[in-house]
Amino acid sequence: MTELNALARQPETIDYSAPSQYRFSILQLPKVQFFTTACNIPGISMGEAVFPTPYKDIPLLPDKVTYENLEVTFLVDEKLENYIELHDWITAIGFPEDREQFKKFRSANADRRPDSVTRSNPSDSVKPRTPDSAMYSDATLTILTNKNNPILNIAFSNVYPVSISGLNYTNDASDTQYLSAQATFQYQLYKFEPLG
Repeated sequence: MTELNALARQPETIDYSAPSQYRFSILQLPKVQFFTTACNIPGISMGEAVFPTPYKDIPLLPDKVTYENLEVTFLVDEKLENYIELHDWITAIGFPEDREQFKKFRSANADRRPDSVTRSNPSDSVKPRTPDSAMYSDATLTILTNKNNPILNIAFSNVYPVSISGLNYTNDASDTQYLSAQATFQYQLYKFEPLG
């Protein structure tokens, strides 16, 4: 039953969420994970559904959820290793040269996708393994308290990259500015998993 008493509805925690208190991990991209400087919790929307009438369209509850993209910004290391591992993943999915790119990437990364049980409940059944599961990865955004204790996981299922920004080299910079890149990912869905 919903509590109607205003005093009983006061929040128990009055600390705010700090934008720098997080950890991002993605199994397929360990070097991107280490250098991540920004990440988002994507927005979610329901769209619109209406019942047309001659006078006014009546809004109805829609039945499809749309997720925004997962955006990750990371510093690029000196040898471009983290940029290249993401570039290789995208080109393997699109195989611009030949179909062997897809096959080689899939066989080389088959061990990066665990066949373990689901994250949230160890008693759940084992995830089905498919030959193309190496083309996807799971990712986790962990939200931390102000004392760096993990309190919440946002678990992304079946993540894959759709774009990566370019790198711009220039001699015009007066101070040392390190290169960063932004990667955009699609995914099946995400869930909130409270910790503790």
